[in-house]
Amino acid sequence: MRADRLVSLVLLLRQRGRMTAETLARELEVSTRTVLRDIEALSAAGVPVYAERGRHGGFALLPDFQTALTGLNHDEALALVVAGSRRGAQLFGLGSALASAVLKVVDALPEGLRDTAAGAAQRLLIDPETDLLSRRVAPEEVSDSIAAEVRRAVFAGHKLRIYYEAVGRSPQWRTVDPIGLVTVRDQGYLLAKRGTEDRTYRLSRVLAAEELDEPAQRSDTVDLDRAWRERNVRFRTGGDNTAVVVRVDPARREHLVATALAVRSEETDEDGRLRLHVVFQDARHAEWALWQHAMYAEVEAPQWLRTSLHHRATVIAARYVPPA
Repeated sequence: MRADRLVSLVLLLRQRGRMTAETLARELEVSTRTVLRDIEALSAAGVPVYAERGRHGGFALLPDFQTALTGLNHDEALALVVAGSRRGAQLFGLGSALASAVLKVVDALPEGLRDTAAGAAQRLLIDPETDLLSRRVAPEEVSDSIAAEVRRAVFAGHKLRIYYEAVGRSPQWRTVDPIGLVTVRDQGYLLAKRGTEDRTYRLSRVLAAEELDEPAQRSDTVDLDRAWRERNVRFRTGGDNTAVVVRVDPARREHLVATALAVRSEETDEDGRLRLHVVFQDARHAEWALWQHAMYAEVEAPQWLRTSLHHRATVIAARYVPPA
């Protein structure tokens, strides 16, 4: 549910008074059923919206629904509305709370500033479902109840039991010391310790969670940004990663690097092409990435990757032999 639509719904009711579901649906360009769901969400979030039945009935706000808020400029108010459209809060189970908070803040703005912020928000689209190539973005779904349990343990400093399904493994219960929560590109992560080892768990793979009464073994303070960078480096340089030496057209360098985990070294050959030592997540990742740059890059090592790319090219060439 988009926070900007909820803001618009409240502002319509504040400015025009009682409105029918059909009228609201036309104004918001959604279905009547969506309006009814939004009304229920507003009511659950504490917004005093009520229904009046009868021929001239509809939905309205209680007359005294207004608070005072000063000190915010236009850009600050707009930033709050935009924040309500981000996915991070939903991944952490705070989506409805954020929407409610944004509604209350926007409603409390002076009238001119409130109208300006709401109008400007209609000119911004944050993280649409598809990109310009029509590739659908598939954000991860995290149960609100699981996210709330994890969140409580993180903030309270208690140990946490999670029923976690790692890739390629059966789910198992694990007891961890939670450190913090991170959201990256619509994916939520729990940073924790298990014994003396650092662990990173994807929230969408947590099938159940239980906050324990026992205090977590962790420092009272944490630099979460630094902790994430350190884990990121370990991920990029450890495990079953695949190292590749490749010569590439300089114009394609950024495209190639964007598909890799890391670049260990780089030099320019006499012919002007770049020789890169890059790291990919695994063999499958390396083969996929280099095939995307087949006409602009040449793998020098390892030999198995050269052989695999040669096989692909041979199959494709045979399939598209022009007619005699």
